[in-house]
Formats: sequence, C-alpha cells, structure tokens
Amino acid sequence: MGRAKQVLTHWLEGFRSKNIQYTIALAFTGITLVAMLLVGVVLYTGFFSSAETMMKENNTRLVEQIGLNLDMYLKNMMRVSETAYYRVIKKHDLAVDDIGEQIELLYDANKDLLVSIVILDPEGNVLTSAPAAKEKAAQTAKDQVWFREALDKIENFHFSLPHVQNLFDDPDCRYRWVVSLSRAVELTENGQVGQGVLLLDINFSGIEQIFNNAGYGDSGYAYLVGEDGEMIYHPRQQLVYSDLFEEDSLAFVGEEDGNYIGKVNGQDSVITVKTVGYTGWKIVRVAPVGIYSDDVLFIQLAGLIGVVCLAILIILVNQSVSTQIAHPVEQLQKSVEKLENGDLDAEISIGGSYEIQRLGRTVQSMAQEMKKLMADVVKEQESKHKSELDALQHQINPHFLYNTLSSIVWMIEKGRAEESVNMISALSRLFRISLSKGRTIIRVGDELEHAKSYLTLQKVRYKNKFTVTFDTDPEVLELSTVKLIIQPLLENAIYHGMEFMDGDGEITVRSQIRDGQMYIAVQDNGDGMPPDLCAKLLDPNAEIKQGKSGSRGSGLGLRNVHERIRLAFGAEYGLSIRSKLGWGTVVEAHLPCIPYDEENGGT
Repeated sequence: MGRAKQVLTHWLEGFRSKNIQYTIALAFTGITLVAMLLVGVVLYTGFFSSAETMMKENNTRLVEQIGLNLDMYLKNMMRVSETAYYRVIKKHDLAVDDIGEQIELLYDANKDLLVSIVILDPEGNVLTSAPAAKEKAAQTAKDQVWFREALDKIENFHFSLPHVQNLFDDPDCRYRWVVSLSRAVELTENGQVGQGVLLLDINFSGIEQIFNNAGYGDSGYAYLVGEDGEMIYHPRQQLVYSDLFEEDSLAFVGEEDGNYIGKVNGQDSVITVKTVGYTGWKIVRVAPVGIYSDDVLFIQLAGLIGVVCLAILIILVNQSVSTQIAHPVEQLQKSVEKLENGDLDAEISIGGSYEIQRLGRTVQSMAQEMKKLMADVVKEQESKHKSELDALQHQINPHFLYNTLSSIVWMIEKGRAEESVNMISALSRLFRISLSKGRTIIRVGDELEHAKSYLTLQKVRYKNKFTVTFDTDPEVLELSTVKLIIQPLLENAIYHGMEFMDGDGEITVRSQIRDGQMYIAVQDNGDGMPPDLCAKLLDPNAEIKQGKSGSRGSGLGLRNVHERIRLAFGAEYGLSIRSKLGWGTVVEAHLPCIPYDEENGGT
C-alpha cells in the first residue's frame, strides 16, 4: 500500500512538473481515449442487427425522392415544349410571321434549365433558334438520332442520352452536355401544313444537381441508366469511363422496380431500382450493408449514452483545466498568429497566470520593435528601389535624345528644313509623353503612343526604309508598364535590323496577354544574329563585339530595359531575345498584368 502511494505521488509530481502543452495534451488525450474506448466497446457489441430493413426503407425513400424530382424536372421541360408548340408554332404561319421573338422570350424564361430551343424543317434545316447561334458546318440535324426518332414516332416525346451539344458553335468555346427533348410538330407555311421537329436541349447539369442534392451521406450512391443499359449519370462517371471504377450498368436494366440484395464490387449491398416515366430510364441506388448496424435502436441508444458521457467528461475537464491554462494560451497564440501573418498592429492578449502574462508582455514588446524595424527597412528599400529606377531611367533619355538630335542635325545639313521642323515637333510631343508627370509606371496605351511618336521621328529619317505594324490586344491598354521600354526595342530593331538591309524592312509590335501574363514583343525581319549572342546582350558581365553599326552594338539599351523591368516588377520578369542569322530578331518584354491606377501610379 505504501509503495503504491509513493508511485502515485511520484507520478503526480512528475505530471505537475511538465510544461503546459504536455499537461493539456496528456489530460485531453487520456480522457478522449477512455471515452472513445468505452463508446467503441458498446457500439461494437451491438453494431449489426437490423440494417437491411432500415436500408431498404432509406433506399426507397431516397429513390422515390430522386424519381419525383427527376419526373418533375422532365415534365417541366415537356410543358415548355408544349408551350412552344401550341402557343407559338401552331398559331402562326412561318412564311408570314416571325416567331423568333416569342421563342427567345420562352428561352429567357427557362434559360437556367435549357441550352437552346430550335425549330427545324423535315430536311434538318434550322428555321428558328434561341439563343441565336451559328450552325456547325460539319454537323447536320438530319444525322442526329433525336431528329430521326422524332419523325419516326411523331406522337411521342423523345429524350436522348446525354451528349455534347454539337449543332451550334458555342461563342464561349464550351462543351455543353445536354439531353435532347425532341418531338414532331406541324409547321404552317403559306397556309400549307407540313412536318417539322421541335428540339429542346436540356442542360444536363440539372439532372446532375438532382442526384447531387439527394443527400446520401456515406450510405452509398445512386446512378441513372438508359433502357439499353447505357450509363446516363454516375457520381463517379469519370472513373467509370477511365475503367478505374467498375459498374455493371446492365445488371438491373431488366429488373422490376423494387429492392434487391446482391454483390456490387465484392460487397453485399441493398440495391433499389425505380423506372422514370416517359423515358424508360432507371434509377439504381446502391448501399453496402456493412455500413449499417444490425440493431439500429441499440446503436442509437448506445451512441447517445457514449456521446453524453464523452460530452460530460470534456465539459468537466474543459472547465477545470482549459479555463485556467489553455484559454489564455489560445488567445496569446491567436495574437502571435496575427503577427506571423504580418499584422504588426494586432492587439496582444495578456492574461492568465503570471508566466503567461509576462510572456504576453514580451511578445508585445517584440512586436513593437519589429514594427519599428520593418518600417525602417521598408523606407530604406523604397528609397534604394527608386534610386535604381531613376538611375536607369536617366541613362535611356540622354541616349535617345542624342540619337534623335543627331538625326535632326543631319537633316538640317542636308537642307531638309521642313522635315527637320516636323521632327522637332514630334520630339516635343514625344518628351511630353515621356515626362508622364514624373511617373515611372504608366499605362501601356501611353507607352504605345510614345512608341508611335518615336516612329514618326525615325520614319522621317528612314523614309520608305521600313514599315511598322502594331498588333495590340485591347485588354493590355489599361495595364501598367515601366515607361520607355518599347522605344529602345524599336531603336534596336531599326539600327541593327533595318539600317543595313537590302530590301524593305518589316517591324511588328505585338502586345498581348498569355496565361495571365502580359507580353510586348518587337519583331523585325532583319539580318538577325547568332543565338549565342542573344544571351550575352542581357548579361551585364558579357563582353560584346561591335557589329556593323559601330558603337551601337553594345546592347546598353536592351540591358537597361531588362534591368528596369526586373527592378519594377521582380526578377521573374524582363526581356527575352530570339534570333537567327537570316531570320530576323524578336525581343519580348514579359510583365505582370497590373491594372493602372492614375492616383497610385508609380513615381
């Protein structure tokens, strides 16, 4: 007895000497395991007793609900078809009356359920459709199963199997799964009555939604098959088509409506079958027997007792331990999580025992110091970033101005006074745009205008030497870019690609969005350059031999643009160069898609 008391005392002292995390974890884990063990033993002793009856009732109820919803859904589509036929088609002479507006109104009233309403003549030609769409050139209605069935059995409605809508081109380039509801109708033209077909393409997602909303829980699944065993809907349809899940869709096609016991995928299951009126489709519900207990009442009682006991234990432990220790720690942890997420203004919780309060004050002091240090670092980085951008910007302006003024001087020396005046005026407009109120980040539209002004200057000097084409995606015009990046690329294409060409030069400026990123490319059909030279042009440490144009072969302009883009938007952005001798050169700028804000634009 004395020995046992010593062991118990030693264990309690060791328990009290552990840290807070260990104490809470051990207490809650022990209580939870004991409670779960007791509940598990009770549930295990009476787990299997009367599942079959309950499962059949549950299956029947679910299948009846699915059948009712599906029947209502299909009847609603049939009512739409009746309305289109008896209230629109039969009341009008198609040679005289335009029923397109009425069909469009009917479609608009049911467009959440329908993909299209179409009226066709006996040859499969579309007379009216809503919404209006362009027919696919390679598809004709006359070849469709639903079209032939409608004319073969004119007194019936015909529901097709799910298929991709292939009669019209989808303006959104989407593949829409539909069930086609077709019927033969009488069409009046110039007083003569003839045959035609009324087609309603029903959105297949409506059928999927009916099954998805059935509320199976973890008790199996339901699927839908056609009269010949074709799979119409299955919750694991992709796996079935990929042979990753096996489902014998023919197994219950010939069975009468009701409940059956059988094996599905090696498991004893309760299978319930119900036929959907008007279509011959069958709803098949599968629920494995093993997921239910044999004695539902006993399980409910045992489960209730176990849950109550577990809840009482958790409440008692939570009141005695968590309130005193865990709650202040949790609050402090939430405060620390806010700090980790970057919220340095988060209020630090200070409460609980003396140790926790002291820890909270320490965290609070640390957060204040971090905030101060972060502010200093941000300020320093912003200053450094702006200085680097300004330095690179100041390199490009004198370089461009020198070349332009040289062109003006050349024209004056040649006696071309009027053209030199035009160049000076264009230069004035160019620099008015390039100033951009002192901003470094401008609209892509303004940058393209700047490039066009630059080309005005160069075309005066290189008259009829080259042509420039702008291919611009309208979506890029309101995005942000570093200013003066296109002009150096054009300058490079003109001086290195056009100046020494024997024939007419062609330059294309292409601005587009690909994969959520913006790309601005300048392509020329000049002499090109060796591929190994392309990478060197953007490497600040590479030594480049001068080409035909003397000092213009240093690559300074391209490197300047490359570095300014990287400084403004990050190292993953910048220029790329593709070229080959005799093929030409493409210089492409990669930038993020950032909408331009006039008030918060870069400076």
